[in-house]
Amino acid sequence: MKRVLSTLLLLASLGSSALAQSPITLNVALDKPTGNISPHMWGVFFEDINLGADGGIYAELVKNRSFEFDQPWMGWKKLENGPEGSYLLLNDGKRKGNKRYLRIHSAANLKLGLQNEGFRGMGVKAGAAYEFSVQYQSAAKGMKIHVELLDQQNKVIGTAELPLESVGSWSEAAVKFPANQTTDKAKLNVWFTGTGTLDVDMLSLFPVDTWKGRPKGLRKDMVQMLADMKPGFIRFPGGCIVEGRDLANRFQWKKTVGPITERELIINRWNTEFSHRLTPDYFQTFGLGFYEYFLLAEDIGASPVPILNCGMACQFNTGEVVPLDELDTYVQDALDLIEFANGTTATKWGK
Repeated sequence: MKRVLSTLLLLASLGSSALAQSPITLNVALDKPTGNISPHMWGVFFEDINLGADGGIYAELVKNRSFEFDQPWMGWKKLENGPEGSYLLLNDGKRKGNKRYLRIHSAANLKLGLQNEGFRGMGVKAGAAYEFSVQYQSAAKGMKIHVELLDQQNKVIGTAELPLESVGSWSEAAVKFPANQTTDKAKLNVWFTGTGTLDVDMLSLFPVDTWKGRPKGLRKDMVQMLADMKPGFIRFPGGCIVEGRDLANRFQWKKTVGPITERELIINRWNTEFSHRLTPDYFQTFGLGFYEYFLLAEDIGASPVPILNCGMACQFNTGEVVPLDELDTYVQDALDLIEFANGTTATKWGK
């Protein structure tokens, strides 16, 4: 048996040696394809992981802009304390989606302020313009807002004044200003001056030069990289992130469309996933929602492949499964999404 095995190995060795010495010519006729490959065979898969959406392709620079994180002051710090009641965080159950807002009260022309750290810092470029905006309400005029961009040494590298003209119901004010220095670790100061009471929410900072110039849109450089790949499809908003750690925190597409101020923030399922690398500031604001995903796909010439929850939470976490007699909601979500994407403006979800 050993002699037979040795003989076979010798023959195999001689054969492979002969093949290695024989030249092989492979002719490829590029002008004569034998079959068509669908352009939808390759594409991109997007998931909000590693700050992929908030802090990534979604160009918002302010973290926790509406105080909706589980810890509402996360990302913020007070620059001046003032007397008790100068900063009051309110929770209004009548507001849709975004229930918290901050009340600033200055009884004696105090200078009160907030600082936001951004997503591990704010990346800004010298000469580029940025737009600060805020939702506010006040019973009377008397308060003003002054904003500053600071570098890592706390040097002011951009500044603007924001007069508040409206009185009564919630309004939005915005101002554009340039940065005079490039840094990837900028911070934003928001100062409140004057006398009175001012409610503020959705304190926001975006680059003016976004993808296709859309206000409060996506990062131009990152979307361009996706477009340059010429993907046949874009799958969104992810895999595990759609399931959620439990069904209560699953991705629900209907909560990601409509006015930005009414989109209900939820915790990102990657927030506490890895005990050795916790990211307690990882949430989903849904400024990048299903409408924006569809628009992105259209912009880069890719077919949209939306992913929906089928009634099951991540099996690696809780593994929750919805009872069969409660599955209708999930089926209806899928049907409504088809109408949202393809329906006319006369339909409920297509309008």
